[in-house]
Amino acid sequence: MKPYKLSEGDKVAIVSLSSGALGEDFARHELNLGVKRLQELGLEPVIMPNACKGITYLKNHPEKRTQDLIAAFTDKEIKGIICAIGGDDTYKIIPYIMDNTDFINAVKDNPKIFMGFSDSTINHLTLNSLGLNTFYGPAFLTDFAELDTDMLGFTKYWVLNLFINNSQTQIESSNVWYKERTDFSVKALGTPRELFLEEQGYIKLSGGGVHEGKLYGGCLDSIFTIYEAENKEQKEIFSKYKIFNPPQNAMLFLETSDEKVTPQKFRKMLQVLKQNKVFEDCSGVLFGKPQDEQYLEEYNQIIKEELADCNVLCNLNFGHSYPRCIVPYNLNCKVDFDKKQVTITEPWFKTEDLFNL
Repeated sequence: MKPYKLSEGDKVAIVSLSSGALGEDFARHELNLGVKRLQELGLEPVIMPNACKGITYLKNHPEKRTQDLIAAFTDKEIKGIICAIGGDDTYKIIPYIMDNTDFINAVKDNPKIFMGFSDSTINHLTLNSLGLNTFYGPAFLTDFAELDTDMLGFTKYWVLNLFINNSQTQIESSNVWYKERTDFSVKALGTPRELFLEEQGYIKLSGGGVHEGKLYGGCLDSIFTIYEAENKEQKEIFSKYKIFNPPQNAMLFLETSDEKVTPQKFRKMLQVLKQNKVFEDCSGVLFGKPQDEQYLEEYNQIIKEELADCNVLCNLNFGHSYPRCIVPYNLNCKVDFDKKQVTITEPWFKTEDLFNL
């Protein structure tokens, strides 16, 4: 199910499905800045009722997080949903979604843009299991509330793609990358990030040729927990609700989180996915640039060793690296691994019904 594209004047909901940081006093200036940026794009931001209730409250009340998501899907005036930020326990809302027939019907009756990254991977996989095409991309606090004088240019370019519906889209490398900030306080307002020229662009690690497949994946850390749960509750939920279902011949996209896992942990993650045959039928694998290029060379060497039989391209600008593009789930992607060209070969959105125009 594809949603419709955004148009000027559309309402977009802001939801806190993972961390409740959006509601903390230390993020008030970022909240205001993110609202301003969305308004400058011609959109009407709707902060959902529970989105700003803070870290402790939302951690203890996953049902309240879910209420906001349900309300956003059932409100026909809302055309898009943007996650505030990631976190580490959005899995707790899965039962409230998957056991709710009314919500499932609402998703099918009102398909709309859903966007976020990191821990939001679990939300993407859940919604995809219901048939909705979603968008792995910018989040409210990390991107729309960028503390510089504007959003990062490359990221903003990709956000503007939500307003158009091209027949195909080239995912090209950014010519620069940025380090993560260490200061997010009011004092940092208007200050630029530390910038570096992109020296390598996309890197082919193994395989070659031209291959196609449906885009599917997300944050490697999150997907790893599906197989290696961190606690009993998590294990029970992922065992009951089978949300990770790569399509046949998928074009997998994977990236590591801001935790910057050690090379040893990274290898284990890939090995666990291999053991569960995740890579067995994929047409190719696209890896995102690690944040701050931490362990870039070490990760690449491990990928060469563990995925020698796969077609692999790495150093793409999605996920936790800055800037970031948008990767639409379930859309057909053609990759020329030798020429390092990545092309989405179909429209992102549902075509308007000409009889109702």
